[in-house]
Amino acid sequence: MGAVYALIALGYTMVYGVLRFINFAHSDVFMVGAFIGFYLAPYLPRNSFLGGLGILVAAMVGCAVLGVLIERLAYRPLRKSSKLNVLITAIGVSLLLENAGQQFFGADPKPYPQVFPSSTFRIGQNFVVSSNQLTVLAVTGALLIALQYVVQKTKIGTAMRALSFNPLAASLVGINTDLVISFTFALGSALAAAGGILYAINYPAIDPLMGVLPGLKAFVAAVLGGIGNIPGAALGGFIIGIVETFVNGSRFSTYTDAIAFAILILILLFRPAGLLGKLQVEKV
Repeated sequence: MGAVYALIALGYTMVYGVLRFINFAHSDVFMVGAFIGFYLAPYLPRNSFLGGLGILVAAMVGCAVLGVLIERLAYRPLRKSSKLNVLITAIGVSLLLENAGQQFFGADPKPYPQVFPSSTFRIGQNFVVSSNQLTVLAVTGALLIALQYVVQKTKIGTAMRALSFNPLAASLVGINTDLVISFTFALGSALAAAGGILYAINYPAIDPLMGVLPGLKAFVAAVLGGIGNIPGAALGGFIIGIVETFVNGSRFSTYTDAIAFAILILILLFRPAGLLGKLQVEKV
């Protein structure tokens, strides 16, 4: 679960790092990714690792295109507007995706097909691990390594970091800011789609509102790790997932969802920059 939160949180933190606003429609891109996999599954080999990878890649590509369209049509015209206008638009896009999902996909929960080969492993008497859980960890680890490589070692990654540091200076030295922002949305949306597929194979029932609660918890994870900090978003996701799982297995299980938001309040009170974030002084 922490790996899924990490993948969603990375989209929040990358967009915030570049544009300094929270894309609240991101959790619904997560939902769209799960549905892309749902509708593609009958046409690709099921219960095979290659077929599962094909579904994963197709969902990531589809949501990358969706992320670029959202940025181009909804956010780019408001780039010079106030942050409040963009925030309200993000909430509007989120509601649009949710209601469009109910219209086109149907509001009823749908059982998710078996995408990857599934089996269970028992270690000792009480420790049981499923292959789907291992798949989530392996795919998330590979995507995190790939993302870190893109951001730190490629030209477009250098441009993303420059734009995050100083947008005006980045444009003055010839960086195509529109291209970099579109790429950031595409990358974040692709990671959300991967999260949607990985979530669905372990919690095999999907619906158009499935992204609301995981999206909010992933936002908490991004703030916990340090909003705008990529390793921090991944760390925050894993922490929220682990804490939630331990609480869920205790006598306080009815408060599982509340714990995540209690963590958010504590972080904002005592370390508003997050675990790996740094406070920045802003000139008035």
